Amino acid sequence: MSVPDSYSVPVTTTYSVDLAVPARALAIGAHPDDVEFGCGGTLAKWAQSGCEIFHLVLTDGSKGTWDPAVDPAQLVVTRQQEQRDAARALGSTSDEHVVFLGWIDGELDSGLRQRWEVAYWIRRFAPDVVLGHDPWRRYRIHPDHRHAGFLTTDAIVAARDPKFFPEQQLAPHRPTTLLLWEADEPDHVERIDTTIDHKLRALLAHESQYETTMHMDGNHAGADNENDQVRAFRAAIADRAADAGRLAGIEAGEAFKRIFKL
Repeated sequence: MSVPDSYSVPVTTTYSVDLAVPARALAIGAHPDDVEFGCGGTLAKWAQSGCEIFHLVLTDGSKGTWDPAVDPAQLVVTRQQEQRDAARALGSTSDEHVVFLGWIDGELDSGLRQRWEVAYWIRRFAPDVVLGHDPWRRYRIHPDHRHAGFLTTDAIVAARDPKFFPEQQLAPHRPTTLLLWEADEPDHVERIDTTIDHKLRALLAHESQYETTMHMDGNHAGADNENDQVRAFRAAIADRAADAGRLAGIEAGEAFKRIFKL
């Protein structure tokens, strides 16, 4: 996932700001690093206030490179470890809070089998808030992001109603709120002025993605040893947060479409 362009939204939109800190939050991303781009600052903020944060990554990330010589199996292992490191940077307290469904990168489908799995983890983790890709974003060309968004919305419906997938032998669970990142018309902003550094550190944990999504060549040692490319990436993330914050008149934020009648 690369840093997207600035938001374009109707001038009449009224924005809510800052949910009450949930006890549990589940972020559902198509690939390793999608959660960090979409809601990393929000998760870090909530974790600091005692929220348990969970990651559900739907694909194996095996195509996340421009180097044809890279072994896909090794890339899967690398990206899983990067994701665990990123989750810890945001405040995750256990590697068991990061789950990989392992569908092949680029081949994700929003079918019934995949919905079964996502609904299972919503019931298992019982989050108050679910965060994910907005599947209705216009002109989206990456199929995994689109399918991940629909899996999130469809699985919430399945997880909340007892007649869906009773063989799971888990109690139905209805989250209170769904926050969709990448929305064309966001209406909710979470302030992240105190956690934008956590977001950046989590993103920089995804070293295999420096070239493909962060426009860096990889010739640096990480967040503690910055070069000009890292500083440029930091500035891009800060600009993006400032754009989102400006929607609601705050310093820095992450913007979402908020759905709360689940």
